[in-house]
Formats: sequence, C-alpha cells, structure tokens
Amino acid sequence: MSRARAGVLLCAWAAATAASSAPTVLLDPVIVSAQRSEQNAFEAPAAITAVTRDAIESGGLQVNLSESLNRVPGISVLNRQNYAQDLQLSIRGFGARSTFGIRGVRVIVDGIPATMPDGQGQASTIALGSAGRIEVLRGPLAQLYGNAAGGVVQVFTEDDAALPTLTLTGGAGSFGQAKVGAKFSTTTSGGQGLTVDASHFRTDGYREHGDAVRGQLNARWRSTVGPATTLAVVLNAIDQPTSHDPLGLTRAQWEADPRQAVPLAITQDARKTVRQQQLGGVMEHKLSDATTLSARLYGGTRNLDNALAIPLAAPAQSAPTGSGGIVQFERLYTGASAQLAHRIRLDEQRTLLITGGVELDRMREDRQGYLNDAGQQGALKRDELNTVDDRDVFAQAAWDLAPRWTLTAGLRASQVRFRSQDRFVTADNPDDSGGVSYRATNPVLGLAWRASPELNLYANAGRGFETPTFTELAYRATGSGLNTDLRASRSRHAEIGAKWKAGDAHRLDVALFDIATRDEIVVDTNNAGRATFKNAGRTSRRGAELGYTGMLASEWRTSWSLTALRARFDDAFVSGSGPTAVNVPAGNRLPGAPSRRVFGELVWTPAGWPGLQAGIEVLHTGPLPVNDANEDAAPASTVLNLRAGVSQAFGGWTLSELVRVDNVADRRYAGSVIVNEANKRFFEPAPGRNWTLALTAKYAFR
Repeated sequence: MSRARAGVLLCAWAAATAASSAPTVLLDPVIVSAQRSEQNAFEAPAAITAVTRDAIESGGLQVNLSESLNRVPGISVLNRQNYAQDLQLSIRGFGARSTFGIRGVRVIVDGIPATMPDGQGQASTIALGSAGRIEVLRGPLAQLYGNAAGGVVQVFTEDDAALPTLTLTGGAGSFGQAKVGAKFSTTTSGGQGLTVDASHFRTDGYREHGDAVRGQLNARWRSTVGPATTLAVVLNAIDQPTSHDPLGLTRAQWEADPRQAVPLAITQDARKTVRQQQLGGVMEHKLSDATTLSARLYGGTRNLDNALAIPLAAPAQSAPTGSGGIVQFERLYTGASAQLAHRIRLDEQRTLLITGGVELDRMREDRQGYLNDAGQQGALKRDELNTVDDRDVFAQAAWDLAPRWTLTAGLRASQVRFRSQDRFVTADNPDDSGGVSYRATNPVLGLAWRASPELNLYANAGRGFETPTFTELAYRATGSGLNTDLRASRSRHAEIGAKWKAGDAHRLDVALFDIATRDEIVVDTNNAGRATFKNAGRTSRRGAELGYTGMLASEWRTSWSLTALRARFDDAFVSGSGPTAVNVPAGNRLPGAPSRRVFGELVWTPAGWPGLQAGIEVLHTGPLPVNDANEDAAPASTVLNLRAGVSQAFGGWTLSELVRVDNVADRRYAGSVIVNEANKRFFEPAPGRNWTLALTAKYAFR
C-alpha cells in the first residue's frame, strides 16, 4: 500500500504544541480504502471514518480496539473483559453474533489480510503501539473486499521517523493491568525506512479467573527499490500463553457479584493459549505515470490450545461422537494478490480510474479434540485436517461523468471452498470427511455529486455475501462432522450520504442505510463455549450514522458520533433444538446489536499551557438483546470518562503522561452479551470506576 494518510469523518487533528502557536485546524487527509487508491477524504463516495494516532494514544494502554474505535459511527466494539474470547466487533449489526473473534467484518493490516479465508479474524493480533491510523469502511463498497458483509477495518503502521527515534512506554491500571513497550523507527537518505515495536501486557482481569498475558511484535521495513518501485516487508507476532475464561453470568449472578466466575470455568480450567507469527510483503511499481501495479505475498502460522468449560459427563465429551472439551490446532495460512490500476485522462477536469485484480488465499488446519478432565488433557476424541481456499477476481471503475459527477462501479467474483479429512474413525464414530463450496458474484454501483466545495452527496448500492467460518461449520446440533447444511448468507446494501464542511473548523458526515439479508447465519445452540449455527431466513438492518468534528473556540474542540440501528428478523423460525427450542417471531431484534450508540468528547488545549490536553467523554450504548427470542437484554448504559495528558520537550527528548478515569460515576452495566447462551449465562459485566496511567519517553538521535 502507498503512504496514504487516513481519515474522513473523524479527521486528523493538528493540535497546538510547545513549538508552535498556530491555531488548531481540521485537516482533510487522504484515504485508500474506498476506491483502492489515494483519494481526497472529503470526496470519497462512501461512509468511511479514520482514527488517527492522537486518538489511539489518548485511549489508554493501547491494548484493545475498543479504546479508540468507540468514536466511529456505525461500529460497535464491545469489550468482553475476557482475553480468551477477544472483543465483540460489529459494523451495522454484522458480527454481533460472534461467540469469539471477529465475524462479518474484514480486517487488513498494512495491506495484508488479518482475516482468514473463511472470514474469521482476531482483533488481538493488531499492535496498536505502532498503529498510525485506522480506517473503517462501511456500506456497499466494502463488498469489493470479498467475504465480509458488514465492512472493512484497515490498520496502517505509522510513518517511519525522519530521525532515528527510540520510544519507551510504560503503563498501569486497575485490576493489575501493566504494559511495557519499546519502539524504534528511522529513515535513511537512501529511501530505507524501519519501524520495530515490541510490547508486553498482563492483567489480573476484572473478574475472577480472567487473568491474561500477551506479548506482541510488529516490524515493518520499507525501501525505495528504484525510481518507480517501493517495497514493504511486515513481520508481526503475538504470544498469549495465558488467558483464562470466566464465562458469562446469569442475570442473578451478575446482579449479586459481577466479578465472580462461573464455578465450572474454574473446575474445568477454561482457558486459551495462542501463538501466531506472520510475514508478508507488499510491492508497488509504477509502470507509467498513469499505471500502477501492486502485489502482496504473505504467510503465517497460528497455534491454539483451548480448554472449554464442558463437564466431563456431558454428551459433547462422553458420547462416542463427542469431540471433547479441549481444542488444539496448528494452522498454516498463505496468500497472494495482484492489482493493476490505470488512470485515463478524459479532459482537463475528468478522469477514468480502472482497477482490477486477483486474490488467492489458503488456510490449512490440523485440528484435534481431547477430553477435558478437570483441566487436564485426556483421550483423543477428534482428529482432522481442514483446508479452505478463497479465490477472488475483482474490477472497479471510477468515471467522472462531468466535472462534479463521478460514477463508481465494481464487480467481485468469489469462490470459497471448505474440505475436511476425518482421521479419527472408529466403530462408533463414522468417517465424517466432506466439504462444501460457496460462490458469489457481487456488483456495486455508486454515484457522487460534488454539489459545492463545501458539500458532497453520494448514493451506493450493491450485493454481498458471507460464508460460514470453519468454527461455525465445525459442529452439528446433533451428530458429528461438518455442518454442511449451512448456507452462505446473501445481502443487498443501499446507502445515501452527505459530507459538509465549513472551512477548517467544522465537519459533518451523515449516512442512511438499508440492508436486506437472506439465509442469515445465527447461533443455534451455545453451551459452555461451544456453539452450533443455522440459517434463519430473512433479516433487515436500517439505520442512520452521524459524525461531527468541530472547533468551538481556539482552545476547544468537540467530536460526536451517533448511530441508530433497527436490526430485525423478518421471518419467523425456531431457535435451538430439543426441549430448549423456542419459536422466534418475525420482528424480533437481532441479538448482540445495540439499537443506538452515541460517543461524544469535549477537549481543551489551553494556549497558556503548552503540551496540556484535557478531555471528557461520554459513551451511551442501547440495550443488547441476549438471544433470538429477546427473552432478556443487557440494559442501556451511559458511561462518563475523564482524561488528561501533558507533554514536555527538551533536547532530543519528548516526555508525555496520560491519566484516564473511566466510568467515573461507577455505573454497573454489562459490557457485552453471549448470544443464545444455553444456560442463560448471557451477561459479561463491565468494570466499575477504573484508572489508567500511561508514560512515554521518546528520544530522537541527531
């Protein structure tokens, strides 16, 4: 990818510093997500928002995406307070059903997918300590990135420092949180750039049996190979040897003691160990002033050991076809892509940009299941070799019909193929080998009108699809083998939007969307960390997104994002099976997706106190339905946060200190829910009043 500056809705902020007394203004940066090429943010014909380095740093210890992405409209990032299950991230309601990890949203880091070919991603692999910007693309144009129905999250490592620069960080917080890190960045006169970031984080956990340890490394080397060629090599790794799982709580348990763990989580020692390493390269070569060739090649491994809180006597463990209570796998994944972009000058004011490419991704997984006997690994119960291949071809064109009108059209053809080879076959456990394939061809069409230098309007429509992941195919409600009855969900997306700005002082973005989905994939059963899935007919998602950033005065700025979402089942169906089955009527809300979400902040940067910045934040989340039947919901919550930061510069050193107090009013609320949990342990409590202190020391060698 090019060295594009991110941002659209929540624009980059140029704050006054000790070295400058210039007034603070809003910048209009460049983004790359909307049309796969550098583009003025204000003119991007899509709902796209950028979070900059300043916002990432002000969020706290830079451990979780929830620290900074809560300010983006259209996205919900719920912190489970459970590092064994990761965050619950959804865009316009897609991904809210996820029992762990990220579903329905595609994640890309420095041009390399962080989402597996089956659509499963992990937020924990993103090293926020060196992230310079995060772009969040919603709506129909996201479908041109493939098997991701809801949107795209792109993370870009910050630009290499002009001088050799060493940054040391340290932080601490409530519940035994502690993080240390070191980062080195430099650029040479020969066009070489290097950034290396390493960190170590640990926490006792807000809840009992919720401790975790995580080490991360992110390194990027960039080189100008020739006058027309740039190359970037990215290496990242995560080692999470400890992450215990306290499970969800029933309403009665939550109200009695939100910090407790379910006893079964302790007796079965529910936990997860993750190790992942990835190496990739991205090349960009200008064939001419009008034509650019881009390519990427990557590979990685991911190893997991996951002990589930399933009783030893439960059929999931004890039955001949049961697959045990400890999951282990070794995963190898690779991918390659090539993209060609050509710009045709039609006249002095109009151009035609044509982009096309091919993407190939593959994952090979060696998976075993064992009995979980009070946390100890028992007999082998499952042994299989799984593969998934993703083969995509795409084309996109942006045509200036007139100086103020641009038509965007695109098409993506995708094939995702799953195969499983069963290697655990006995007299009581038949051969469950098999496979399933999914195909889709999805068009996108959009029109943008630059009504004036201050106002842009756009409308987009398109189709998308979302396949099940291997995790969702892994189990049947009854019997063994892959759940090959699951169909891919198909969706139709439409949105209209407007972008308005008043000079460098105010920016307003508004988007209205309507989404219809058939064969929605939903949680069927969910017990002790193991879930099965089914198709539930038609659903609809309608809503509005608003984002505003503005200067109230020379020392005051404010940012707001508002999301309203109406996500409903349009068809009745039966959720669950056997005696626990319930009828879900048409009109019920999709579980896990809040109907409203509001973020607001007011920031003070006093001119008389160079380096000082203080802010107040408010975050409101609407009720979270816990299951398809809408039997209960996590109540709506409003949380108030305070932060203050100060920086000092002397010699080659820059020091900065940040203190945060979150949930100042000490509200008791559930931060997220476990959708369709069979034992009604839906609720994942959020912490009360808590504090964070972060320190940074940066030295530039001259």
